[in-house]
Amino acid sequence: MSEQETTAAPEAPVAPSVTVNDLVNIYNIIDLASKRGAFQANELSSVGAVANKVKEFVDHVQAAQTAAAEAAGDVESGQNADVKSEEGA
Repeated sequence: MSEQETTAAPEAPVAPSVTVNDLVNIYNIIDLASKRGAFQANELSSVGAVANKVKEFVDHVQAAQTAAAEAAGDVESGQNADVKSEEGA
């Protein structure tokens, strides 16, 4: 018998990414740290501004995702009816 060499294809490097859940966790960490007194008084306005930006962005993205999911649900239900009727023909 002859031995065959198997080599794994080199994997492409995974690009770093940040998800909406990561941003939610960041906001929660900032909130918890501020409640526990981790920031000095002169830092609170900067920390609060960043926390507000993160929260606004998360709210915006989640609202857009919800709207897109609802629109896709409407479109899919209409397309499924067309596909079924075409398959039956």
